[in-house]
Amino acid sequence: MSLPSNVHVSNHPCLKGKLSRLRSKGTQSREVKYLINDIATILGCEALATALTAHDGPKDETPIGYEYTTTTVRPEALSIVPILRSGLGMVEAIQTLLPEPVPVHHLGLYREPSTLEPVEYYNNLPHHIPSSSSEPGSNASSLAIVVDPVIATGGTCAAAIQTLKEWGVKRIIVLSVIAAADGVRRAAEEWPEAVEIWVAGVDAELTPNGMLKPGVGDVGDRLFLTIGK
Repeated sequence: MSLPSNVHVSNHPCLKGKLSRLRSKGTQSREVKYLINDIATILGCEALATALTAHDGPKDETPIGYEYTTTTVRPEALSIVPILRSGLGMVEAIQTLLPEPVPVHHLGLYREPSTLEPVEYYNNLPHHIPSSSSEPGSNASSLAIVVDPVIATGGTCAAAIQTLKEWGVKRIIVLSVIAAADGVRRAAEEWPEAVEIWVAGVDAELTPNGMLKPGVGDVGDRLFLTIGK
């Protein structure tokens, strides 16, 4: 399967095993939550190893009195951006990985049922509307980590990338549990020089209503027990 160079599909065997378990209709909501968290942790480790760099920080002292040089990571201006609602299931894993707390900014996007195109209904990026088209938001992060378990048509992911680009973000990492091949291509082409997409698996097909085949079902419904709503 041919994918853009800025799309990275993990080969981690533990991740593949967890993705297989997530696909099962017999996997209950509590385990779905744990699996999403575990997959996000593994993906996050792989993605952040290339996106962040370690640098010497100020001096500190160990509990038994020895001085040592602390380590900081750059870029320092980081944020996590979950796509509501299922992206919330990946936030804690990335917060745990990062050595310092970072802001979490939420984007709400849903697919219009007839066109499958994204519609934004919520955006809490700070001062996300620039004063002019040539002046990005002054509070924009240097690196935004977008978390969304499923990339289907790619429209939602592409819209999120465009919103963050307009806000003034310099680079974006997208972490997703699973993606459709055409959808992840669409998202990767939105801003290829600044976006890296990391996924646990790729499915070749979509159903007529935009679900991955075989996929993992509706992750939001499985996480929040709203199946059949």
